[in-house]
Amino acid sequence: MKLYNLKDHSEQVSFAQAVRQGLGRGQGLFFPQDLPKFSATEIEQLLQLNFVDRSAKILSAFIGDEISAEDVKRCVGNAFQFPAPVKSVESDIGTLELFHGPTLAFKDFGGRFMAQALVQVAKDNKITILTATSGDTGAAVAHAFYHLPNIRVVILYPNGKISPLQEKLFCTLGDNIHTIAIDGDFDACQALVKNAFDDQELKSAIGLNSANSINISRLMAQICYYFEAYAQLNAQQRKNLVISVPSGNFGDLTAGLLAKTMGLPIKRFIAATNANDTVPRYLETGVWEPHATVATLSNAMDVSQPNNWPRIEEIFKRENWALKSLSHGAVNDEVTKETMRELDSKGYLSEPHGAIAYRVLRDQLQAGEYGLFLGTAHPAKFREVVEETLKHKIDLPKELAQRADLPLLSHFMSADFAKLRQFLMALDW
Repeated sequence: MKLYNLKDHSEQVSFAQAVRQGLGRGQGLFFPQDLPKFSATEIEQLLQLNFVDRSAKILSAFIGDEISAEDVKRCVGNAFQFPAPVKSVESDIGTLELFHGPTLAFKDFGGRFMAQALVQVAKDNKITILTATSGDTGAAVAHAFYHLPNIRVVILYPNGKISPLQEKLFCTLGDNIHTIAIDGDFDACQALVKNAFDDQELKSAIGLNSANSINISRLMAQICYYFEAYAQLNAQQRKNLVISVPSGNFGDLTAGLLAKTMGLPIKRFIAATNANDTVPRYLETGVWEPHATVATLSNAMDVSQPNNWPRIEEIFKRENWALKSLSHGAVNDEVTKETMRELDSKGYLSEPHGAIAYRVLRDQLQAGEYGLFLGTAHPAKFREVVEETLKHKIDLPKELAQRADLPLLSHFMSADFAKLRQFLMALDW
């Protein structure tokens, strides 16, 4: 598998290099040189397979012979040990529940596959994973890499801007997992990560890598659950399928669009955001004008400069699709709460991110279409806002209950790269 740097096409790397490196020169994202295509017959054959076997074939189509098919299947089997069920919400709308993994969020799929892939390609080299999180990435990455040999993880998150239970899920582990609460928003955390990757001496000294959705292995893993969703639908639902994706850093939507490039017959996607609506405004006006990030109930989407957007533009360019054809919408907190109550009245419990995806889908779904919205996190991860909005208690699943009373092990730091650099250089293995 060959990939190129979107900012410098002369930098071309293998899959193993891209997984180890994370980012290219000038903080450029890696993108596949060849986008594999499946025929309609091959798609039909894939849909007959189970989740793990199908996913291994999808990923091998990208990776090629760089990792054997047997090793890819083993990595997928170790990573995807939980389901991604489609649940019906209305006659013409369902939800793809992606929160049945160990950290109750969709990022378990990408995080766990990346961990397996990195162990596969790293050999005995020591690696420091540095990543920023707006909530769910941190937990998924921390649990995916917990106790793995020769790998240590440093996770930056905006202090006070993720839910208490999200924080408990990954800031109570210790061992090779180090967490830092940054005085700033997610974009400040992301900027620190990028500064670190621009520091060649630091990169070399600590074997720096990132597990954000900027890492191509995470993104590729996410392609697989779009096929899994499609496989669960009946023939009528598949005909005019519309998928609404709650979007922050836009990795999930990128993966869905890649599934479409491979031949999965999805009619259209909807990019659903909260008040941090840089992309919807850009699609309306053609002007890229990020505003200051604002805190919302859907904190994992509190991103005003989404890192994966260049990949989405590259897909549209490579496929000769019109960018204006990407459906979009933004939802404020009040409408988010109204929508959570509406879903609850229909017998479906949702948290803010899923509610936003549902709202935009419900508003834009056309006659004859079937809609799926992505449920990206378990409602219990946002217990405070869910209970306050719905006025009833929800039970904690065991994954959260067993960590809820543990002490936080986080460090606290200003958004100062010099301090972060000093911290990273002083870390012991």
